[in-house]
Amino acid sequence: MHTKSSLHGVFMSLVGFALYSTHDVVIKYLGSFYSPFQILFFSVLFSFPLITLYLVSNPRTGSLWPHYPSLMLLRVLAISLTGFCAFFAFSALPLAQTYALLFLTPILITALSIPVLGETVGLHRWCAIIIGFVGVLVVLEPNSTVLNVGHFACLGAVLASATNALITRKIGQREKTSVMLIYPLIGNFLIMGMILPFVYEPMPLAHLGAIALVSLLGFLAMFCITLAFKEASAGIVAPMQYSQIIWAGIFGAVFFSQDISWAFVVGAFLIVSSGLYIVQREWTKAGSLQPVLSTGTFRPDSGLRPRFLLSKVFRR
Repeated sequence: MHTKSSLHGVFMSLVGFALYSTHDVVIKYLGSFYSPFQILFFSVLFSFPLITLYLVSNPRTGSLWPHYPSLMLLRVLAISLTGFCAFFAFSALPLAQTYALLFLTPILITALSIPVLGETVGLHRWCAIIIGFVGVLVVLEPNSTVLNVGHFACLGAVLASATNALITRKIGQREKTSVMLIYPLIGNFLIMGMILPFVYEPMPLAHLGAIALVSLLGFLAMFCITLAFKEASAGIVAPMQYSQIIWAGIFGAVFFSQDISWAFVVGAFLIVSSGLYIVQREWTKAGSLQPVLSTGTFRPDSGLRPRFLLSKVFRR
């Protein structure tokens, strides 16, 4: 029975991450018409009903004032930067290459947890970190690839997402879920709203529908992954994240005529292998604070659907 439940959890997580990949395809499509600021603004706008539904249905919401205002502000800024950089990277780079670079996030979180949180990282995980960064160099092919702003935006999303994860780790046990949910949404809405007048392009109804689809796909994906966490352990579900790189290759080839090089295959293998090792090592390590798994999945959190926090909501 336990095995059957775990298999169902794996299936639901694979469905969820496939939906996330579809979500990113729509973002990439819209990115050829509009600024990431505009896409993010309307995505946040369409996400407000989901958060409002939660706040109304949760009688224990209480005060929405954070216990750590300065850290919450820093988290909001990190999430806003993550969203912009990730949306820009998806529009500027091949899907598979974007995913490979974004999968650096758990590796960077582990590395930063040493100076920021005072955690201890052993030799094995240091080796995994080094291998992951070597994989990035292989993916980027520095001898034949001209780095552009998309690459730096992607790395910016990784750094900002790791910053958000570390702050969440530090304050998440004390702050209410509702507080952790609502402030990034409000922050994104205000920041992107201030920039919107300078980049706004009129949107036909079909494109507005596509942005609504982005929010819907993200919500359905998180719902599937939440069900997966109920059926199987995080140590089983979290590695399924890496299935997105398969979808990225397929969707990139089918919708955007993007080729997959051998350098990418080798580099992605190194990044994925190191990330998987870190996840399993931290999950099985007794007493670990688990900086990777504490954020639920490794997708950059744009504040539209904070991944780990929404899973907490649905579990209640």
